[in-house]
Amino acid sequence: MFRKFLNRWTGPKERVRMKLIVGLGNPGKQYENTRHNIGFHVIDELANQLDIPLNQSKFKGLFGIGFYKGEKVVLLKPLTYMNLSGESIRAIMDYYQIELEDFVVIYDDLDLPVGKIRLRQKGSAGGHNGIKSTVAHLGTQEFNRIRIGIDRPRNGMKVPDYVLGRFNKEDLPLTKEAVNKSAEACKVWLEKPFLQVMNEFNQ
Repeated sequence: MFRKFLNRWTGPKERVRMKLIVGLGNPGKQYENTRHNIGFHVIDELANQLDIPLNQSKFKGLFGIGFYKGEKVVLLKPLTYMNLSGESIRAIMDYYQIELEDFVVIYDDLDLPVGKIRLRQKGSAGGHNGIKSTVAHLGTQEFNRIRIGIDRPRNGMKVPDYVLGRFNKEDLPLTKEAVNKSAEACKVWLEKPFLQVMNEFNQ
C-alpha cells in the first residue's frame, strides 16, 4: 500500500538520454592494425581523450560508459566480427533505449582517399558488410555515420585482402590525422546537432 502511494508521488523512472558511438572492426591480434579496423582506432582514441575505459564486456561487444560535458556517452567496439556488427549495435541500443539520432557509427570506406573523412546522416551500405549488418538489424539506412577513407586497392589486389591488410608506411600519418579528426567530430557531436557537425567537418 505504501509503495503504491510512493509511486504516485515519485512516478516511473525517467529514461536517461545517452549517445552511442560505435567503431567497426574485427577482434583479435591478427586484425589489430588493418585498414578494416580503423573504426576501432577511433574508439580507442575517444576512450583515451574522454577518459572512458572500455572495461565492460556484454552485448557481444567491448564498451565503456562515461560523461563528456554533462552528456552521457557509450563507446562500443562490436566483437562479433565485421559481418555481424549489427547484432551488437542493436542489442546495446535496445538495452539502453538509445534513439537513432543519438547513434553514430565509424568505419572504413574504399571510395574515399586515405586520410579523408566524410559525415553522412543516411545512405546505403556501399558494399561494406559491417554497415549491411547494421542496416539489417536497425531496419533503416537513416543513421549517422563517419566514413574514413582507405582508398581502393591497386595492382589487381582483391578487396578482402586489401581491407584486411595494413596501411603503407606513407599512409600512416594521414591515417592518424583521420582518426584524430573523426574523434574530434564525435566530441563536437556530443554538444551540437549532427547536421551542424557535418557542415563543419565536410570541408
